[in-house]
Amino acid sequence: MKITFMIVFIVIFVIILILLALIYKFIFNINTMKENKENITKDLEKNFLSNITISNITIIDVYDNVEFNPKFKTGFGFACVVKLKNNTILFDTGSDSKILLTNLEIAGIKPEEIGIIVLSHIHGDHTGGLLGFLRRNSNVKVYVPVSFPSSFKKEIKATGAKVVNVTNFMKITEGIYSTGELGTWIKEQSLVINSDKGLIIITGCAHPGIVNIVKKVKELTNKNIYIVMGGFHHPPIEIVKEFKKLDVKKVAPSHCTGDEAINAFKKEYQEDFIKSGVGKIIVIK
Repeated sequence: MKITFMIVFIVIFVIILILLALIYKFIFNINTMKENKENITKDLEKNFLSNITISNITIIDVYDNVEFNPKFKTGFGFACVVKLKNNTILFDTGSDSKILLTNLEIAGIKPEEIGIIVLSHIHGDHTGGLLGFLRRNSNVKVYVPVSFPSSFKKEIKATGAKVVNVTNFMKITEGIYSTGELGTWIKEQSLVINSDKGLIIITGCAHPGIVNIVKKVKELTNKNIYIVMGGFHHPPIEIVKEFKKLDVKKVAPSHCTGDEAINAFKKEYQEDFIKSGVGKIIVIK
């Protein structure tokens, strides 16, 4: 009896060891596959981005609480139009569709020209003008962070527009990319333009941290940053030095950056500081 019991015990023990080994191998293979997939994705992103650059880019600030051109109406929020040879993109929509549409008209841009809308994050000063715009032109793709409320996405779809959920770094159109969702508490995407002169990063409010966004873009693309523009979310003035370390060539802060930080950038960047605000036009040839 004792011998039989020992044999059964040994058999069960061996079976348990085999099962543990198989489970470990299965988990190890999954983690390895995941790591390989992530590495392949990063390599593809770098190679894909580095081979495609665009020229003749016009960026127009069409919604801002910072004034630049008095012909344009100010309003709290941010929106800009990126005009390319074959595409016109609206990044964010400000907080009021009437102001947005008025400023588009002043800029000579018809809503029907815009085929792509990219929303940085869910706050009303960046999304409030959307539905009013879609009543004028719903023949668009609206790129939103995947974490946006489903109710908000349903409202967009109800107008006839198409919703594209954004999770990770992705191509939007030729030479134009999203950083993907960044941050934790307030998730946000930024726009990346692969210009002939280097990357242009446009941020809505930079809630994930403006330096973190720039670092992430450099990590993903391994390319030089030509311009960073948009809202920097009241950063400490020390980040100006961080920008210099990251070799950011030019800056055009506005919206929620704050006067203190804007003045610090102006002092440090001098001729490479771009005064921005509603009505500002930046042309990259």
